Amino acid sequence: MSIETSVRQARNSAAFWAATGRSRGHEVIRRRGFLAVAGDERAGLRVLLQEPGLTDGELAEITELAALARGPVEAEDPFSVTDLNHLGDMRSWQMPVMLRPPAPVAEPAMEVVRVREEADLRAAERAVIEGFALTRFRPGEMFPMAILDQPGVAVFVARLDGEVAGACVTVVEDGFGSHYWVGTPDAFRSRGVGRAVMLGSLAPLADLPVTLTASRLGRPLYESLGFAVAAPSTWWASRS
Repeated sequence: MSIETSVRQARNSAAFWAATGRSRGHEVIRRRGFLAVAGDERAGLRVLLQEPGLTDGELAEITELAALARGPVEAEDPFSVTDLNHLGDMRSWQMPVMLRPPAPVAEPAMEVVRVREEADLRAAERAVIEGFALTRFRPGEMFPMAILDQPGVAVFVARLDGEVAGACVTVVEDGFGSHYWVGTPDAFRSRGVGRAVMLGSLAPLADLPVTLTASRLGRPLYESLGFAVAAPSTWWASRS
């Protein structure tokens, strides 16, 4: 099951980042063994490995893309097989790929809605930027309005006391769902916002298997929602 889950996470991540790249007007590069999105000086280069082994040519192309990147370089290997430390001054860490089988979903304790309007999308963007300290992005750059028109992509927000207190993105691709950017600003943490936005966004996916990649802090929440660790994923990111 672990290799199958890794493949599903790889394919879903590729769908998500391809959608993100298209919505931002950035170059999307597809190869057998990887997908890359070459963005501007703030978005940088994102590389998602699609197979547990790369050809010499694919590895050389990733190396060249990293050398030409206009901004930070980030790479993800859901199979934890390929070493990309040579790409530059990179830090590396592992996070678990988790899988939730189809199952009923409880009601969230606060309002969670799918984003349809620009005001909510900007609020979702702020929640994610603050939650992940992605201050390099300007308003409208991380989540352009075009992201809402991408196939399989949905953005959700949770409201607490009338304010957007958390957000996330889900992607459905080839019968699997996955979560991205589950973010809560510091001011709203430890108030059940993360659980609520997960429950509200899982409801439309209740009949599907769902994957995600969990941080150390997020893992207990995801386990309580029925996710289980399936495999390790290795990440790299520019230090500067």
